Amino acid sequence: MIKTILGDITKVTDVEAIVNAANNLLLGGGGVDGAIHKVAGPELLKECRTLHGCETGEAKITKAYNLPCDYVIHTVGPIWYGGSHNEEELLANCYYNSMKLAMEHGIRKIAFSSISTGVYHFPVEKAAHIALETVSQFLKEHTNDFDLVEWVLFDSHTQSVYEAELKKFM
Repeated sequence: MIKTILGDITKVTDVEAIVNAANNLLLGGGGVDGAIHKVAGPELLKECRTLHGCETGEAKITKAYNLPCDYVIHTVGPIWYGGSHNEEELLANCYYNSMKLAMEHGIRKIAFSSISTGVYHFPVEKAAHIALETVSQFLKEHTNDFDLVEWVLFDSHTQSVYEAELKKFM
């Protein structure tokens, strides 16, 4: 099942893993990344230091510590430079690699935020299309590996964009 909810990704209780829209250093930052690190506690930062960063489009996994889930999958979304720097492919890679990592760890319920649409300025409409297309295709190829994929979205505008896009894939 794919769904969207309006809320705070650090408070969702119906998933085993949340996906952090991280920066390349994986050492916390602003927005979703900062909120996840704050709630998870200092142990998350300590574990992230052992990962030695993450390339844009790739994903790495840690424990969730004080978060109400088991794992955090960290993925680094692309900064939007107008679409001429491979941003769409890199964003698709974020979702694909996060799903692949979850599957490899037996995670059946996962929550995403809207990767790259905050301070990285990826247009929400394009991002939602790429996110839902990538995840829908992944689920078609791995039909029995996931029970829930949800987007936890911070504002009603972003949620309405994802909801509209989701209808195209149902």
